[in-house]
Amino acid sequence: MRSIVRSALFAGAALLITSLPAAPAAAQDGGAAMASNDPALWSGLSYRMLGPTRGGRVTAVAGHRAHPGTFYMGATGGGVWKTDDWGVTWLPIADDVLTTGSIGAIRVAPSNQSVVYVGTGSDGIRSNVIEGRGMFRSDDGGNSWRAIGLEATGQIGAVEIHPQDPDVAWAAALGDPFGRNPERGVFKTTNGGQSWDRVLFTSDSVGAIDVELHPTNPDIVYAGMWRGERKPWTIISGMQESAQEDGIWRSEDGGATWSYVELGLPSGLIGKIDFGVTPADPDRVYALVETNEPDEGLYRSDDAGLTWRLVSNHQPLMDRPFYYTNVDVDPQDPDVVYVSATQFWKSTDGGENWQRRSTPHGDNHDLWINPDDPTIMVQSNDGGANVTRDGGETWSTQNNQPTAELYSVDVDDQFPRWLYSGQQDNTTIRVPSDAPAESSLAGPEGYWEEAGGCETGPAVPKPGQPHIIYSNCKGRFGRYSELTGQEKQYYVGAANMYGTNPAELEYRFQRVVPIEVSPHNPDVVYHGSQYVHRTRDEGVTWETISPDLTAFSPERQMVSGGPITRDATGEEHYSTLYTIEESPLQEGVIWTGANDGPVYVTRDGGANWTDVSPPMPSDARINIIDPSPHDPATAYVAAYRILMGDDAPYLFKTDDFGATWTRLTSGDNGIPADVPVRVVREDPEHEGLLYAGTEIGIYVSLDDGGSWMSLRQNMPVTPITDLKVVDGDLYVSTMGRSFWMMDNLTPLHQMKDGLDLRTVQLLQPRDAYRERGGGGSFGFGPTAAVRPQNRPNGMMIDYWVPEGGATGGLTLEIVDATGNVVQSYEGGGGNLRTETGQEMRAPFQRQTGRAGLSTDPGLHRLVWDMSVAIDGGRGPMALPGTYEVRLTSDAGTQAHSAELLMDPRVAADGVTMADLREQYDLILEVNATVQRATDVARRVNAGVDKATGEALTAFEALQDRMQDEEVGSYPKPMLMNQLRYLSGMIGRADQKPGRDAYLRHEQLLVELAEIEEELERLERLIA
Repeated sequence: MRSIVRSALFAGAALLITSLPAAPAAAQDGGAAMASNDPALWSGLSYRMLGPTRGGRVTAVAGHRAHPGTFYMGATGGGVWKTDDWGVTWLPIADDVLTTGSIGAIRVAPSNQSVVYVGTGSDGIRSNVIEGRGMFRSDDGGNSWRAIGLEATGQIGAVEIHPQDPDVAWAAALGDPFGRNPERGVFKTTNGGQSWDRVLFTSDSVGAIDVELHPTNPDIVYAGMWRGERKPWTIISGMQESAQEDGIWRSEDGGATWSYVELGLPSGLIGKIDFGVTPADPDRVYALVETNEPDEGLYRSDDAGLTWRLVSNHQPLMDRPFYYTNVDVDPQDPDVVYVSATQFWKSTDGGENWQRRSTPHGDNHDLWINPDDPTIMVQSNDGGANVTRDGGETWSTQNNQPTAELYSVDVDDQFPRWLYSGQQDNTTIRVPSDAPAESSLAGPEGYWEEAGGCETGPAVPKPGQPHIIYSNCKGRFGRYSELTGQEKQYYVGAANMYGTNPAELEYRFQRVVPIEVSPHNPDVVYHGSQYVHRTRDEGVTWETISPDLTAFSPERQMVSGGPITRDATGEEHYSTLYTIEESPLQEGVIWTGANDGPVYVTRDGGANWTDVSPPMPSDARINIIDPSPHDPATAYVAAYRILMGDDAPYLFKTDDFGATWTRLTSGDNGIPADVPVRVVREDPEHEGLLYAGTEIGIYVSLDDGGSWMSLRQNMPVTPITDLKVVDGDLYVSTMGRSFWMMDNLTPLHQMKDGLDLRTVQLLQPRDAYRERGGGGSFGFGPTAAVRPQNRPNGMMIDYWVPEGGATGGLTLEIVDATGNVVQSYEGGGGNLRTETGQEMRAPFQRQTGRAGLSTDPGLHRLVWDMSVAIDGGRGPMALPGTYEVRLTSDAGTQAHSAELLMDPRVAADGVTMADLREQYDLILEVNATVQRATDVARRVNAGVDKATGEALTAFEALQDRMQDEEVGSYPKPMLMNQLRYLSGMIGRADQKPGRDAYLRHEQLLVELAEIEEELERLERLIA
């Protein structure tokens, strides 16, 4: 088997930037210094998690009797999560250590609730399965983790821990899901994972899928051995030839020796197996066994696994066995049995009869039952994990787990922009890059909408008309309208493909088919089977504009699934197009890539096609083709051979329409040799600035692929499925952690152009919109990876501090067009903090206080929140216009100008610059009145402290006119309160002030003048 050790990650769990490339020649000539690869220096560049918070597939759950409200879950691409409040909130707990997001098994040591073992690599080996990277352990309930070996074992389907000794554990390793390898079977550790012994091995193609212990005698061990392998065109389950390799194995000495069990079990093909045991009847064992009908189903042993009998062949228990095959037993009643499959099933008579039970989502995978109270369970399915406290009558929500598996990202042209994709196991989905006004209805869990099609996507908004979305559902094209909520169906060929040999299909579509809207004409849409199809009327009519553009190997055209179970869902349709892209510069230049290797290009709109496949091994999935936005002859290709047992990164460039290719991933130029690449994009604003998405994160190249550095930053380890660069922002889709976004790539742009990092540098700020709204709420501290984060409101200002820090201090000033300093920040200052609390509708979390400047080395980002400083505190929001940013250090003063732009939504609502100026002036006037009144209140209070007799009574009367009473409910609002009320009214939104605002201000000025006159008389009296 190829190595599964990922050098970029095993170099250190905290390593985010693995290497910094040498600066391009032009930059070197300019004195650029990029000598440091300390990731802390680049923390100014970070990502926001955008959601959705609708959960994705979870295949492992666990708990412990000592803390009944605490549970763990392992997602198929989203890592390890924990709840300690019965599923009300879930938090990721191992993102800084995990080397994969794919989790196969979790167990808490029965004798020590603080010890948790995690085996990586999901055992549901569907076509998008992510490889495992070994075992991990925590000794403090998930607060910290360490890797404990078995890195090359691929998928780990089960972990069991000795009931009295937390350092003794067994792991069932399926192995490489895509090919043969010797690192598979049952492994055992007796020293807490410091070392492992392979105690059961049958062949390099058969692995262990489950291991279970006798509840009262841990020397008795049961193991299920399975030949399970995924190919791009099929799923293999079971062995044609039986040599006692797969099937049920049993040990009576803790795994030192094993015997193959046959009595009562099927004698033919054996596939996937799962065990269930219970302390209520320790010698009773249940086993779900995949085999040929009618012998397939639930088996039972009453003598600790020596002999077996079939108790049920109820077909739904074993639908899609490679994906499910999960049985669990009540710890207090051996006759209560649960089976997780497409549906969730329960038996109360030892497996003879079954009743379907409800869970929040279909496609069920795992279950943990509290030994002391079996009504307490945590259960997992394709929608996440959920907790019940009443035996499954009710369940906790799955809308608090941003573990969505997303195949792609498309971005519309609204303001703010929305992101679109298919969410595996759910529906298509769209989320905003910033929260829209109506998002408050969804609360802190995030905001999303469905967008036609189904789970596979893609969902592609129509340029200029984002309410129209072209969506796919497993090869079926639809045109969805937000205006009607309906989706018009326009399937090419209109044939049901499920269960059909693809060789017999007129059009071969795989599930995640490409949809490309022409960048030159939004009415032209391309769609791909083995051919390129084009429509000019939103799918009503289609024309085929290409021949078969795949390799089409007849021997790989088959009904998927064998030798036992047929699984022809269309996932495995081979020799189909996987990507179609038209050049944004030259109409009619169209590139295609197939899931079996070929790359084609046409330069005349489809009249003629040329095979221009890069030089690489066969059967590569051409995942992404990115036509350059700078040169019509240039394109980049990201290819993916992991399903063929090849982890190498394949990334190519052509600058002559595919006549020749250059490979950009040598294995020693930044992206490691064993890290597959899924996507590459060139920055539309800077030629040769490339972004690559891999199995473990994002990389960036400043020199057109000559060298790469990690841009993972604060993202968890998870496969990056797609990237889009739009308006200087980077949009990201992941296979297990939802959407992310990096705002404002200008630091990378300026690094690409050459930036002297040996001195303090003020980078050119990007123009910013004058927005109100979310400003980053629901996304600070430990919840930053859980709750969607809004873009911070204001102008992002980046600056670089060289090695040694800014010893002379820093000062940053914002200067308006008249030369007035409207805001300033000092080095080391600031009191920015996170506040939480409860409002009427929901809890809130927000940042308050004032930002300061960091003088530490590295890239830093300050956000000017558009406030204008005035005497006495915070003034109005700055007006749209040109502002100069000045940074002063011991190296001198640097200055750049940038625009503060009017929010286009405000302009569309009829608000003018004159309105904003009028509002600004009125706010200043009212603020001046507030300051004047504050001074009067101070003088009145001083008089109260000094006066006696009638004078004191008169001062107290003034005090009553100025300030509310301090006792009682709903006191009458007096002058200071009324002024603040008025100030809040006129500054809450972008608007022309109303007439009553002026009238009320005049009334309050009159009242203030009366108080001032009386105050002056009283002050003379007591002088």
